[in-house]
Amino acid sequence: MLARAPHSLRAQVARTRVAPSARFVHGHGEYHHLPFEWPGKKRLSFGIKLTAFLVSGFSIPFAAAKFQLVKSAA
Repeated sequence: MLARAPHSLRAQVARTRVAPSARFVHGHGEYHHLPFEWPGKKRLSFGIKLTAFLVSGFSIPFAAAKFQLVKSAA
């Protein structure tokens, strides 16, 4: 439909600015892809804590399975 429109209408549509999407407006200015603040100078301690948290969460099912296997063998 726009292809058959006169050139001036097509140019006007091309110049129209689209408002930014509402999902990127969080009230604090800019979009952040993480739900928390990234620590600037405490990167090492943050990395250690994050790694410990993720490793402990991932290893719990394996520890529970081993415990159940040992318990059933006794």
